[in-house]
Amino acid sequence: MRKSAIFAVAAAIGSAGTAVPAVAADGPAPDPVTVQLNQDTAVLHGRVNAYQRGADPNLALAYCPGAKAGTAAFSSPVLKFSQYFYGEMVGVKATMNAHANLVPGTKPGSYPLTVTCAGKQYNATFTVPAAQVSRVPRGAAKAGDGSLAG
Repeated sequence: MRKSAIFAVAAAIGSAGTAVPAVAADGPAPDPVTVQLNQDTAVLHGRVNAYQRGADPNLALAYCPGAKAGTAAFSSPVLKFSQYFYGEMVGVKATMNAHANLVPGTKPGSYPLTVTCAGKQYNATFTVPAAQVSRVPRGAAKAGDGSLAG
């Protein structure tokens, strides 16, 4: 009787604390593969699935169990990928990543990011922000050049 009471309490706690949708016992388990562009950090938020202009590097990340060269790769119509790494990462649920560089001339908007994992494709959408003006107008004062001295 004591074992059944402990089991009932454990089952109740387990069912109340889960955020994962229930799957029928005889049905397939949810697919664990994930894909995203960039990762939020303790200091910088809002980086996930947003291309970071001026940040070096932007990283495509995927959790693809068993990922290795030749079995898993990223693709996107506006990103070029290099420096693939396959293996567990510290602090990020990912088994692979690659540097993601924006194709010159890409317009602001939303674009797909795909990872091919074990022959299947998994998609995410990321945004590319508008480029900020980086040219200082001719004759404008610049900090540190003495033009503001009186």
